[in-house]
Amino acid sequence: MLTRKQQELLLFIHERMKESGVPPSFDEMKDALDLASKSGIHRLITALEERGFIRRLPNRARALEVIKLPEAYVPTLQPKRGFSPSVIEGSLGKKPAMPAAPSVPANDSASASVPVMGRIAAGVPISAIQNNTHDISVPLEMLGSGEHYALEVKGDSMIEAGILDGDTVIIRNSNTANPGDIVVALVDDEEATLKRFRRKGGSIALEAANPAYETRIFPPDRVKVQGKLVGLIRRYH
Repeated sequence: MLTRKQQELLLFIHERMKESGVPPSFDEMKDALDLASKSGIHRLITALEERGFIRRLPNRARALEVIKLPEAYVPTLQPKRGFSPSVIEGSLGKKPAMPAAPSVPANDSASASVPVMGRIAAGVPISAIQNNTHDISVPLEMLGSGEHYALEVKGDSMIEAGILDGDTVIIRNSNTANPGDIVVALVDDEEATLKRFRRKGGSIALEAANPAYETRIFPPDRVKVQGKLVGLIRRYH
């Protein structure tokens, strides 16, 4: 049986991954549970991992998978299909020690074709992406309403949000964002970057999820939101 705080953290991680496709940061977990320090979050995560509710992904900063939910919460899911984490991983030529999340099917009636528009910088912004390089198949459960596209991530500025160099992010096309959303931002109509969207007074802040990178602040007329992150796909070679 989970303590109240353990259950609160588990459900918070689950809901955030459903909403944005990536786990919350330790600071966000701390604020959500109204804890004084991140050490309390570390203890709760360790307890959830020991009880088999979550799994920490090795060699990836703060990347988590929710394995199961409390019994009282299970009826809100689809028990026949089981719970699938928002991070989809493929494995080539490797036999995983634990069951891996399903790889993206090449042809599946429960999937949709999404255009890959090139690379997006999770680091110093690179030239804006406009060209469709190829298409990928994405599970429908990852997609909602609206148009979607995919971008290949280059850089490490979002590693604490569970987004790594080489990942493919799935983006819902949108020109608006709420504070805290991870977005594709176009700076000065020529540089595209993947960052967390914040507001600082009358300005817009593009916040990295890596302490090695500074938050960049711009007047609103220099930044255009091009879409919001809804999920990511990871493959191992």
